[in-house]
Amino acid sequence: MAKIKVKDNEEMDHALRRFKKECQKSGIISDLRRHEFYEKPSVRRKKKALAAQRKLKKRGRF
Repeated sequence: MAKIKVKDNEEMDHALRRFKKECQKSGIISDLRRHEFYEKPSVRRKKKALAAQRKLKKRGRF
């Protein structure tokens, strides 16, 4: 859960920017995007396998 305390005389734009940054650091936004649509388990496995292949390929390049 992301929380921030709004300081005295702080503009809402600054507080909102700090809140968004805190949400991004805690991984809330990426989690929401991942759960936005239902993904079948078979599709999830395929995505995971492709990501692993890309990672191995990238490591081999360096």
